[in-house]
Amino acid sequence: MGEKLICNNKKAFHDYFIEEKFEAGMVLKGTEVKSLRLGKGNLNDSFALVREGEVFLHNLHISPYAFGNRENHDPERMRKLLLHKAEINRLYGKIREKGYSVVPLRLYFKNGYIKIELGLAKGKKLYDKREDLKKKDQKREMAVALKERNK
Repeated sequence: MGEKLICNNKKAFHDYFIEEKFEAGMVLKGTEVKSLRLGKGNLNDSFALVREGEVFLHNLHISPYAFGNRENHDPERMRKLLLHKAEINRLYGKIREKGYSVVPLRLYFKNGYIKIELGLAKGKKLYDKREDLKKKDQKREMAVALKERNK
């Protein structure tokens, strides 16, 4: 079946250096899955924490399902992530180091299951963000110049 993207966290690449990526499953309710099939997810300002050997995702907003009844879910509830024990221990060890955090990068369907890609991230300073913007502008200018030259 392949992969179908639900939502991206573009802000994460701007605010953090992503050093390592992990793929995780999520424990969801039925109305959450139906809502995500309609593309109603938002990863902005979400983050993951390790508590008592389990990983939980905070601030992931999944809009309530339009045709749901009183059994509809809370949009901002904390959701448990499914990872291997070794991956959880690795994340926990890195989070304890100064400056590291775990941010979700993208939410997608993979072979019928909802997966989330987590990034082990280290925060960028303001000058790092400016440097990235300069490089991006230079690449864009070079591409325009090459296009003009090849006409």
